[in-house]
Amino acid sequence: EVQLQAFGGGLVQVGGSLRLSCATSGIAFDDYGIGWFRQAPGKKREGISCIRRSNGSPNVWYASSVRGRFTMFEDNAKRTVYLQMSSLRPEDTAVYYCAAGLKDYVVPVFGEAFDHWGQGTLVTVSS
Repeated sequence: EVQLQAFGGGLVQVGGSLRLSCATSGIAFDDYGIGWFRQAPGKKREGISCIRRSNGSPNVWYASSVRGRFTMFEDNAKRTVYLQMSSLRPEDTAVYYCAAGLKDYVVPVFGEAFDHWGQGTLVTVSS
């Protein structure tokens, strides 16, 4: 059974940093793409990053809204992926989710083919 659990959210000041974790089980990192998504109040869900392996090496896609500020990486031994968030802005306030799907089918910008979702974790950036 595939399971994902996101945690690490909290309250942080503008310009601060926060690291989110997504603990996984039942997923082979070689076969799955794992993405981070967020949804702010009153807004659509946004795909912000996705990691998937190609020839055994992880490749990461970032949305333009977070590129250069957020870093996604994996720890295969811990079966966990992380989202290191820096230079946080008020507009980063959202519920953050991790999700997984077969890597050849997932489309992170649209959230397509992510069949397994974790519960969200709230990130609040205060000014």
